[in-house]
Parts: sequence; structure tokens; C-alpha cells
Amino acid sequence: MSKFIQKQLGQRIQKLRKAKGFSQEKFAEAIGIAPTSLSYIETGNGFLTAKTLEKIVETLNVEPYELFISNDLSSVLSKEEMYNYLTESLKQIKDDPVLLKNAYLFFKGLL
Repeated sequence: MSKFIQKQLGQRIQKLRKAKGFSQEKFAEAIGIAPTSLSYIETGNGFLTAKTLEKIVETLNVEPYELFISNDLSSVLSKEEMYNYLTESLKQIKDDPVLLKNAYLFFKGLL
């Protein structure tokens, strides 16, 4: 699993946990893991099982997709890293007319 995904997911879990008023210890207890395990998850240094993910979603009372939505990527990636990822992705799809068209339509809608 990509470190970016682990870090993004961990930060999102931490943000939602705090918004719901859970301490790290109480939340770890509620989802059935050790506080140190939760700490590893929230810092992006460890990953969780599907069972733990289900418990997190249930305890936070959120939809699973909400764990992957973040408006603040700046704490995870620099502008240069985001730009480089996009340009590399475009290079990879340049010979696929369907993906290229979809990317074009997406960007056209943004700008």
C-alpha cells in the first residue's frame, strides 16, 4: 500500500475521531485495538485490517468513502509532488484514447 494512502487515511481517521470527541485511548478501546496500534494507523506508519476499518466506520458513524475524502492535501504532499504525479499520470495514459479523453474532459471541467 502506498505510504500516501496510509498517511492520508490515518490523518482523516484522526481528524474525524477528534471531531467526534474521542480521545485516542477511548477510540482505540471502542474499535477493539491497542492505542499504540491506533497511533501507528493515524500517523501512516501502520495499516488496518478490514475488520478494524469496519469498526472505525461504525464507531465514527460515517460512510466508508468519507475516510478517503480530504480537502487538505498540503499536509501530505507538496504542490510539486502533486504536479509531478499528474504529469506522470498523463504520460502513462497518452496512448489510451479512452483514458485520455476522460482526463481531458475532467480537466476541461475544472478550468
